[in-house]
Amino acid sequence: MADSRNVTETADVVVVGAGPAGSAAAYHLARHGKDVLLLEKSEFPREKVCGDGLTPRSVRHLIRMGIDIDAPGWHRTRGVRFFSHDTRVEVDFRENTRYPGFGLSRSRHDFDEILARHAAEAGARLCTGTHVTEPLLDRAGRVTGVAARAGGEPVDYTAPLVIAADGVSARLALALGVQRLPNRPMATAIRRYHRSAAGHDDPYFSIWGDLDVRPGGPPLPGYGWIFPMGDGRVNVGLGLVHGAPSGSTDTRRLLDDWMPRTPREWGLDDPASIDGPVRGAALPMGFNRLPHYTRGLLLVGDSGGMVSPWAGEGIAYAMEAGELAADVAVTALARPAGPSRESALQRYPREIHQRLGRYYRLGNVWAALLSRPRFTSFLSRRLITSPPVARVLTQLITNTTDDGRDVADRLINALVRAVPSRAPR
Repeated sequence: MADSRNVTETADVVVVGAGPAGSAAAYHLARHGKDVLLLEKSEFPREKVCGDGLTPRSVRHLIRMGIDIDAPGWHRTRGVRFFSHDTRVEVDFRENTRYPGFGLSRSRHDFDEILARHAAEAGARLCTGTHVTEPLLDRAGRVTGVAARAGGEPVDYTAPLVIAADGVSARLALALGVQRLPNRPMATAIRRYHRSAAGHDDPYFSIWGDLDVRPGGPPLPGYGWIFPMGDGRVNVGLGLVHGAPSGSTDTRRLLDDWMPRTPREWGLDDPASIDGPVRGAALPMGFNRLPHYTRGLLLVGDSGGMVSPWAGEGIAYAMEAGELAADVAVTALARPAGPSRESALQRYPREIHQRLGRYYRLGNVWAALLSRPRFTSFLSRRLITSPPVARVLTQLITNTTDDGRDVADRLINALVRAVPSRAPR
């Protein structure tokens, strides 16, 4: 229950969390002329565990937000380089009618700030150092805003709608009883920066598909990466799916053991190349928190478990969900409070499911298969070492198909359409 002495600020929409999902939602709301409060608990710049690699799907949403991707600090990549069992295969991103033919790298240290400031320039009211503690509810249990502490003082932020972009902790969702689904995959990602004069401006994202606890042992359910930053550094990391027998592996030790297998000319095996500590985070994948809308609260990004189970990519889907949530909110707020507005808000979970439901269900199967050593061995030895298969896998994992005449697009689209559709629950 909020303290009646609290300072109160009102808006059309309150967005909690200024990561990619929240900033995208706030930007698109502001562009539609809505009064939006964007609340962020940290001060910028801030650290965030991430691979810092942006696929063409992410780039598309940056362009839709009007972000200047030609400004200093952005590093372009042309595709993916797969390493497995002494074999390397390079696959260029294919440009089509929907997606550009390149990816980007940008450190999350300032990436999130760029998006948040851009939302503020569009008209959103950005409030940093604002720690949201709980949702505010009316007598019917509907969300009417959030309670927070800003500068050590209690503040209530009220609005007809709240968008929860508060990350994997999902405190607002939990407060409403929206629990994580235990049968959906989770992953752990760890990363560390290294200085590398030879590798920092590499034109490819590098992926290792044959992670072993010991030489000749069964491969681990996940992959290693090296993403060029273009600023003298590379982002080196591991992503491991939970639920496998090897899930208790010491990933920090595994990261160090893996360094000698990286290209010698990049110098990553030299301890002097290390530029910062190892940091880790959980990745909530495959829509592992449902429903995505309830009682005036819309979940976007990690709070809704929207990380792709195919490769652990979250930024593209966070920004996409943020834009969709904004569009739905604008439509809903044009209607009077009550059944008509509620009907408009129900479009959000339906459309998220329509766009990604089948793809994520198939991805959940993929993540489950990665926990099977035989499949992981087949993947690392036979699939990603075959150039034609690697090209199809790249389009499938990055989710960058269109409806053109490309054979791989038709194959992937048919595969996804074959997955039975189930209503989100």
